[in-house]
Amino acid sequence: ATPRTFGPEREAEPAKEARVLGSELVDTYTVYIIQVTDGNHEWTVKHRYSDFHDLHEKLVAERKIDKNLLPPKKIIGKNSRSLVEKREKDLEVYLQKLLAAFPGVTPRVLAHFLHFHFYEINGITAALAEELFEKGEQLLGAGEVFAIGPLQLYAVTEQLQQGKPTCASGDAKTDLGHILDFTCRLKYLKVSGTEGPFGTSNIQEQLLPFDLSIFKSLHQVEISHCDAKHIRGLVASKPTLATLSVRFSATSMKEVLVPEASEFDEWEPEGTALEGPVTAVIPTWQALTTLDLSHNSISEIDESVKLIPKIEFLDLSHNGLLVVDNLQHLYNLVHLDLSYNKLASLEGLHTKLGNIKTLNLAGNLLESLSGLHKLYSLVNLDLRDNRIEQMEEVRSIGSLPCLEHVSLLNNPLSIIPDYRTKVLAQFGERASEVCLDDTVTTEKELDTVEVLKAIQKAKEVKSKLSNPEKRGGEDSRLSAAPCIRPSSSPPTVAPASASLPQPILSNQGILGDE
Repeated sequence: ATPRTFGPEREAEPAKEARVLGSELVDTYTVYIIQVTDGNHEWTVKHRYSDFHDLHEKLVAERKIDKNLLPPKKIIGKNSRSLVEKREKDLEVYLQKLLAAFPGVTPRVLAHFLHFHFYEINGITAALAEELFEKGEQLLGAGEVFAIGPLQLYAVTEQLQQGKPTCASGDAKTDLGHILDFTCRLKYLKVSGTEGPFGTSNIQEQLLPFDLSIFKSLHQVEISHCDAKHIRGLVASKPTLATLSVRFSATSMKEVLVPEASEFDEWEPEGTALEGPVTAVIPTWQALTTLDLSHNSISEIDESVKLIPKIEFLDLSHNGLLVVDNLQHLYNLVHLDLSYNKLASLEGLHTKLGNIKTLNLAGNLLESLSGLHKLYSLVNLDLRDNRIEQMEEVRSIGSLPCLEHVSLLNNPLSIIPDYRTKVLAQFGERASEVCLDDTVTTEKELDTVEVLKAIQKAKEVKSKLSNPEKRGGEDSRLSAAPCIRPSSSPPTVAPASASLPQPILSNQGILGDE
């Protein structure tokens, strides 16, 4: 259902209607199916006649309505088709008269009977306010995550837009002030929508707009199955928000990080040295260190990352990324998840990920690993479910000095005979330090690696001896270690498996001088 207008131009609150659509026999009694309409929103409620009778008794006692308004009870033939059809019409008339009798604030007992506390704006906010009146302090004291639905937030937003008294019902427990007091102090928030219609209604909860500016102290926010384009006010939490998760909700990073950018042609983050005319300067997310934008429909890493300079953990998995861009602005990034995207190339990745320690690239379209050979801080690397065929590609990561955990499962090369030992051999002297595919390297595998290294060394020696032009200098070249090569001489090109990685050589040289 299309929500009513969001903002100062919203329409006047529509009249509510209730119709009895039919009935069904459950065990030995008849249940009447009621359709309630509130503007564009509709939902169904089911009640047996005894429920109507209980409702009527309470309204007669509390609101002094006509006791003859409800159709009378029938004991004999109460489930006969003719009686049921007549009762359907009579009960519909009864409900319509009740709604007409209370056009302003619906009595609490009638509101609950028609499930206003689930689907109608005033009923939803009243129920939420009463819950927080009773449990709010306990929830805040426990420091737990508070879960709320988009429909509830939409209702609160609409209530605030109406400008009505915060306690129109006269019941202090349902005062909107209880909600506002709670949201001002809440630190951990979770907003989860539903896929498809909500409950028995036609309300598409995930499409409802809502405003989060009522939350003033948020440290952590989780949002899922909402429409990021319709979420307002999250930027009000920039000073305090440390962890943000938006999943199944966004089509771009800008929708989440720079919702206000749509109002400007040009913008730059606050603190930037401006060059030329800029329409707007936008404050950064100065406290944000963890951002989860997984399971969205994001196709690029856009310039909005400039606004999250302190990010340490970034999850962009399960999106539609084709290339890796703009991450050079994230100087503090140490954990990056790009798994299950559409990445086919890693060229120049080291220029954008200087200090990365954990990198997840599983589930992409990678055939080559050449872009990883200069990620010298990398400790954990996940490459499972890609298209890597050649063992040569592993040499690109075999020289990384800090790499400890590698996963290559479900790549074409993982079915090669002796796959594990051949991969471990690419790490040379560090083979014992590497955990491959979540399995610790065994002594037997290390022995096999030594044999493979010896065979490789023998092949290299044989190759050099068979070259007449280099035979004369054979002994000196075999005995000389690469790390003591004079700095003035040009580097020699040697097979990657027989040489130590350059970063380690540099460090060893420094340690040796000490």
